[in-house]
Amino acid sequence: MAMANGVLPAPTPARLLDTWQADPFGLALVALLGGLYAWGVVRLHRRGERWSPARTAAFALLGLGTIAVATMSSLAVYGHELFWPTALQNLALDLLAPLGLALGDPLGLARRALSAGGVARLDRAVRGRTVRVLTFPLVTTGLVLGSELAVYLTPYLGTALRHEWVHRLLYLHLLTAGCLFVLPMLTREELLPSWCTHPVRALLVFVDGLVDAVPGIVVMTSGTLVADGWYATRRHDWGPSPAHDQALGGGLMIAVAELVGLPFLIAVFVEWLRAERGRTAALDRRLDAELERVPAPAAKAGAGAKTEAKAEAELTRPWWETDGGAVGERYRRR
Repeated sequence: MAMANGVLPAPTPARLLDTWQADPFGLALVALLGGLYAWGVVRLHRRGERWSPARTAAFALLGLGTIAVATMSSLAVYGHELFWPTALQNLALDLLAPLGLALGDPLGLARRALSAGGVARLDRAVRGRTVRVLTFPLVTTGLVLGSELAVYLTPYLGTALRHEWVHRLLYLHLLTAGCLFVLPMLTREELLPSWCTHPVRALLVFVDGLVDAVPGIVVMTSGTLVADGWYATRRHDWGPSPAHDQALGGGLMIAVAELVGLPFLIAVFVEWLRAERGRTAALDRRLDAELERVPAPAAKAGAGAKTEAKAEAELTRPWWETDGGAVGERYRRR
């Protein structure tokens, strides 16, 4: 984009839409994640198996697309001049991109695409102590909140704006923290404790939506300017004052955090509904199998009405007498 005397022009709506810069880190990250996901989809296709187009679209458009926008759009360009684009950029990597990646179910795709040995190694890694600690619900909530507060209440952001390698580390930090919370909630149950059922997940996501507003409130009401050593040195005769810029950024952080929290909560309810349908289908299959094992009426004429009545009684036995779980076991012991 054209610059006058080394200064960016005012960010009009048109410039915000058509201003882009090629970022090697962003391109590499999108290419790596997209390439691995595409490999899994192609591998399934060659075996004659089908993968959900909706999940692929969510991963590519919402997940990878958000990463591309955050690292290469006008948010990245003007983020070095104003605070509010930086705030949106960080939220996109911390909240929105992980949601898109998780909706694509990359772990589920990997389990279907990998060989038996690869699946075994993946399961060992997923069930390892480090992963289980990092994906524990209360730990991940603390990681997300702590990461955002560290960005705005420490010299972290100012250092990242001065040094590109720290800025890219910040990108990866926020994306990883968000994925550690979102992926277990929407994909693999083995990443969560047994008590973290779908109702509990819905409650945790609701609470997380409230917690995500905390950094925005802190930024908007803080009397200290964030990264003031950097933004105070920017030379331009347009835009809001540093204090107004920070208040605007804090307000956008609150609004975007709550907007992202709603589809996240809806996605958890959808996964809950799918899980209940799967359990119902499994129960129906088990009941059908039990009915097939019930003795049919005797074919011999000599058995008479007594045998027929016995067979009918078997078909109409109370469910607790034929239950294969704890209830049926307790009844049979009595």
